[in-house]
Amino acid sequence: MIDGPRVYPNIITRMSMQVSIEATGGLGRRMTVAVPAERFEREFSERLKRLARTARLAGFRPGRAPLKVVETQYGGKLLDEVAQDLMRDSFYEALNQEGLKAVGGPAIQPEAIGRGQDMRYTAIFEVYPEVSRLDLKGVAVERPTCTVTDEDVERTIEVMRRQRQTWQAVERPAQDGDRLTIDFTGTIAGEPFPGGSAEGQRVVLGTGGLLADFEAGLKGAQAGAEREVVVHFPADYGVAAVAGKEARFAVTVKEVAEPVLPPVDEAFARLLGVADATVDTLKAEVRSNLEREAQRRLRERLKGAVFARLREVNALAVPQVLVDNEAARLREAARAELASQGVKTEGLPADNAPFRERAAERVALGIILSELIRVRGLKAEDAKVRARVEDMAADYDEPARFVEWYYGQAERVAEAESLVLEDEAVDVLLSEAQVSDSPVRFEELTSNHF
Repeated sequence: MIDGPRVYPNIITRMSMQVSIEATGGLGRRMTVAVPAERFEREFSERLKRLARTARLAGFRPGRAPLKVVETQYGGKLLDEVAQDLMRDSFYEALNQEGLKAVGGPAIQPEAIGRGQDMRYTAIFEVYPEVSRLDLKGVAVERPTCTVTDEDVERTIEVMRRQRQTWQAVERPAQDGDRLTIDFTGTIAGEPFPGGSAEGQRVVLGTGGLLADFEAGLKGAQAGAEREVVVHFPADYGVAAVAGKEARFAVTVKEVAEPVLPPVDEAFARLLGVADATVDTLKAEVRSNLEREAQRRLRERLKGAVFARLREVNALAVPQVLVDNEAARLREAARAELASQGVKTEGLPADNAPFRERAAERVALGIILSELIRVRGLKAEDAKVRARVEDMAADYDEPARFVEWYYGQAERVAEAESLVLEDEAVDVLLSEAQVSDSPVRFEELTSNHF
């Protein structure tokens, strides 16, 4: 990192253009440019002549007005246009001469603009950081591995059974796993409160969907029972009107029902769309799906581990303009995700501050990977992109239609190409790292807590 301003001494000339650059700290640069009066005048005169050939001015035939008259009419506007174009062109000429890559557009401050004098301006911008290391030679990386077991298959089938369970009324006391149908009326200090009453409400014990006090008051109840349940709402309860208060509920249990799981047989396999409706085929398809999911999770976890090591060996500053843009994008993505789930988004932070740390990490990694891909000459081959899209399509009932839809938009194909390039980068980095396998259970692999 550069501490304080530092002037780059080389004054360069291109058509006598003078450029000086100073570092303003970090990735910031201030570039002062002087475009010679001759170049400005030449550009102005050429444009004035082109304009005169088509200009329509009162008292003159089209294209016949004298240059002085045309200049009097349009000179001010033409001067601004020439200045804007020359500032833009000379800025990028100077970048090329200095071997700099600017991040985004510069903030340009004109200092002297006019005919008969050098055009001078100052451009303030950021540059991309230098990436110090594009390999993981000698760096330890753990590669997760996973084998799908019979227990994983049985556990998955059990989940599928529960997703298709039915309910059967029972006369015994209610226990965990039972579904109760209840009527209730709640009061606080003897007065009803909004949301405190309902009829025909269905609740399942032991699933964590009820407040602990309310659930405890329902356990052991039988159909037809009437109970008074005292509930102490937590101080941080989501509804401010009842938070921290004690409520009394008069509850009538109308029904207690226990879950009935479908047997794992041919009818169950047929219900799940298994081609030959046999249990063995069902288990084989489940195993195949789990193995495909495991490979995806392993790939993502390995990629995360490799990229984490790559960031550790590359401590670099990041351009703030890119961080700002990425933070704004993350905030908008969070808002859209919540809105799609029916969640009100008014409570989202008004600025991008909560997203800046994550944005900075994403920008830093993106810069490192872009440089790695460029230097190593990595390519997203069409066959690999197609294979990645087909892998995505395997989760859909009509894979061929998904592939056709995916290739129907260039932006989606570009996303697949980016994923392939990331995989290529991971392979290159792993080929030079010290890799050791680390077995992980499927249940742990598919958990979100890792």
